[in-house]
Amino acid sequence: MPDSPTPGPDASDRGGSDRDGSGPDVSHAELEKLRSRIAALEAGRTAPRPAHHRTRAFVATVLVVLGCLLAPLGVLAAWTSSVVGDTDRYVQTVAPLASDPDVQNAVANRVTDAVMQHLDLAALLQGAAPAQRPLLEKALGKLGNSLEGAVSSFVHDKAKAVAASDVFARIWTEANRKVHSSLDKALTGSGGGAVKLENDAVTIDLAPVVDQVKTRLVDSGMTVAGNIPEIHTNITVVQSKDIGKVKTYFRLLQIAGDWLPVLAVLLAVAGVLLATHRRRTLIVAALCFGFATLLLGIALSVFRVVYLDRLPSGVSQPAAASVYDVLTRFLHTSVRAVVAVCVVLAVAAWLTGPQRHAGLVRQLWHSGIGAARTTADRAGMRTGPVGPFVHRFRTWITWILVAAAVLAYVLWSYPTGWVVIGLALALLFALCVVDFLDETDAGRAPADGGPPADGGAPFDGGPHQGGPERTTA
Repeated sequence: MPDSPTPGPDASDRGGSDRDGSGPDVSHAELEKLRSRIAALEAGRTAPRPAHHRTRAFVATVLVVLGCLLAPLGVLAAWTSSVVGDTDRYVQTVAPLASDPDVQNAVANRVTDAVMQHLDLAALLQGAAPAQRPLLEKALGKLGNSLEGAVSSFVHDKAKAVAASDVFARIWTEANRKVHSSLDKALTGSGGGAVKLENDAVTIDLAPVVDQVKTRLVDSGMTVAGNIPEIHTNITVVQSKDIGKVKTYFRLLQIAGDWLPVLAVLLAVAGVLLATHRRRTLIVAALCFGFATLLLGIALSVFRVVYLDRLPSGVSQPAAASVYDVLTRFLHTSVRAVVAVCVVLAVAAWLTGPQRHAGLVRQLWHSGIGAARTTADRAGMRTGPVGPFVHRFRTWITWILVAAAVLAYVLWSYPTGWVVIGLALALLFALCVVDFLDETDAGRAPADGGPPADGGAPFDGGPHQGGPERTTA
């Protein structure tokens, strides 16, 4: 009788494989090794951070906080250097004030008061030539019953006409260009020239405007206006009882110039590079940097109300408001531009991160481009050698496009928030084109977030980034 066959190992001795043979063949040693690895990962996750990690995190936080604190001061320093330090920029900034109705009305009122103080109303008709008296009486009679009111209205009309003319715009522009250095001295501690600092106020001499009004009065038949002596009257540009205190800080900001905003950015960048979680730190730093700059814009709006409420009664509040708005327009523009940059940077860092929702957004992006690419394939459109070239150098092309957008922003003379948004949209469109052209030698690279035709991983992710999980045998 033949020997009975040796019974095979029991299912429990085969490493836990299924009795039907369909389960994986995992040995007991491999299972224990896997459990040990999982336990090590769990322990590493709950283990306290090393001391050098805590030090790096603290230093990174300090650098980011310092950069955010210097952000609004950097914008102020850039405004000081640009508006006050650059003559062309200053003239370009204040030029629109010549056509502002509130400024024109304030100039007309100031010139009228100055002229009326030098007109002898009692001797007005007697001083005129006999042949000119009927014409003068007729002109004054049309303007009103009161001689003083009639003359005042007549002078005001001529002053208003001069203030609204191209002559005043030219006088305003030329005067501001000539006295720009005096304004610089006035705001940094010394006066002199047509723009001077007196009684905590920056004023501009309106003598050329008075001369134009006198000429128009004489041409209109009021020849006695030609006897008015040279009059120097001023219009207040800026007035505050704290301007003497502000001069010191203003001078410091002017010295800092464009270096202070650069220092603020470098501190924030250094904090991000030193952090252990750079992407998360970048998002937080960008949002905090933008928020700190936004506080400057809010402070400018609040200070505007306080400044106008504290003006003396003799200063026109509408004109002062127009001057304040024009002088701070560059500040508001810079605030919006910096906030826009910070928001774009934070959104870009989040979209390229490993968060589940960011991966979902990327999947939707690639799916849309994939649909457009499928339609192009059906229409017979082919990329030829361009597709494989883009696929091979896609990383380089992406970074070149990002660098080009950053360089365009840096080289832009005075970027605004809309410039930042436009550059971001242009970069997004360029990346869309690159994704559309990306094609392997074997065919189109899938744009739905799945693995491309060459077997590479989708974008830079994996299951944790929203892409489909790939399994291996």
